[in-house]
Amino acid sequence: MSDPGRFVWYELLTSDPAAAQAFYADVVGWRPEATTAGGAPYTMFVGPQGPVGGVTALPAAAQQLGASPYWQANVEVADVDATVALVEQLGGKVYVRETVPDIGRFAVIADPQGAVLAVFTPATAMPSHDARQPGEIGWHELYTTDNHAALAFYQRVAGWEPKGSVDLGPMGAYLLWGRGAAQLGGMMTMPPGMTTPDGRPVPPSWMYYVVVADLDAALARATARGARVINGPMPVPGGQRVVLLLDPQGAAFALTTPPAA
Repeated sequence: MSDPGRFVWYELLTSDPAAAQAFYADVVGWRPEATTAGGAPYTMFVGPQGPVGGVTALPAAAQQLGASPYWQANVEVADVDATVALVEQLGGKVYVRETVPDIGRFAVIADPQGAVLAVFTPATAMPSHDARQPGEIGWHELYTTDNHAALAFYQRVAGWEPKGSVDLGPMGAYLLWGRGAAQLGGMMTMPPGMTTPDGRPVPPSWMYYVVVADLDAALARATARGARVINGPMPVPGGQRVVLLLDPQGAAFALTTPPAA
């Protein structure tokens, strides 16, 4: 049975898949597991509740478009082709549309502000995980040029619902969103001049927060392996602590303590 709007897979597209496997295995405890499901060799990241995502080489076509290593989420939709038609109607872009045998059909899209993710219709039902537990991705954050427009877009495309907002003062409102009773993430309009640690402008993009039992220990392992801190560690509303990082290949990700019970 289709369950549109939920996150079902997270894929790291990187310049060095082997190094990335070792890094995330040490930092967050994901076990690399080789598979040929879909007809080609692929490495999954497996957590305590089962597969969370996978890692693959950043495609040459993406590099030619200026992409550097990044994390890409897959959001379930009832019909990929109907969804991409809506994406284009709403001003978004479609970069890839493909069927993977026995796995499902997916498309890589960009929202009208330029942030990239994938929409996916699985061939068979995929079990949901408890995103509050260590080893899972528990928060999804969008940095964009217009968070109100972005939320309106994803309401149409993914069925996500507004869940209130947090006042960030001069930075405006941090829009909370989710599905059903669950909050899934936030969207913020980036302040002018927001840059990466090496001085590059931050493009509209997604940040995914991995839940870890001991944030300080995970951060120490990450920096020992060459990760760079973007921001934090710091407390956030709700009692959690977070830290934003670039992995050794330059893909942005975040660590978070588990949510309060």
